[in-house]
Amino acid sequence: MTKLRVESFTLSLDGFAAGPDQSLENPLGIGGTALHGWAFPTRTFQTQLFGKEGGETGIDDDFAARGFHNVGAWIMGRNMFGPVRGPWPDESWHGWWGDNPVYHKPVFVLTHHPRAPLVMEGGTTFHFITEGIHVALERAREAANSQDVRIGGGASTIRQYLQARLIDELHLAISPVLLGAGERLFEGIHLPDLGYSCIQHVASQRATHIVLSRT
Repeated sequence: MTKLRVESFTLSLDGFAAGPDQSLENPLGIGGTALHGWAFPTRTFQTQLFGKEGGETGIDDDFAARGFHNVGAWIMGRNMFGPVRGPWPDESWHGWWGDNPVYHKPVFVLTHHPRAPLVMEGGTTFHFITEGIHVALERAREAANSQDVRIGGGASTIRQYLQARLIDELHLAISPVLLGAGERLFEGIHLPDLGYSCIQHVASQRATHIVLSRT
């Protein structure tokens, strides 16, 4: 069976996955962009996210690159897709990523409010799932065609899948940044009781990379 993975999910030193007050101006919350200082310079992010050549190689790039390896579909929460709350006022919001999003795969968005699938350039189609995390995972696994499914975030979505013991592996990057407030990834989560343990930890100049696996 395909694995369900979390990749390149960054936490601050004080445990926050995003800053407070997400908005159009601050999609990662106030101060949240600073979390990803390890990722933006990598060759993987420069090519995958920005369509540029070059970029840094090394430990950070190795972890960034593994996040795209053997991924056939994505799952994300409504908040990661955009700042719109409640019923969709219209279908004008197409995500943060422009006409050609970075995913290039089917993406399944958890939401309480129905919306028609959104077909974008480059192979990305956003499917809006109102039936919960298990249906989203079932749909994503079908679409992944024997490849793995990656959870993009945010923290609330990852917590739901952790509590259900559905995530097989998590790669977390601990960034040397203090946010002071925001959303905590492991709020109310007891990882040992859920069967998770650390199987790898590697430090670079910009982050400490942690891999957790479920036994």
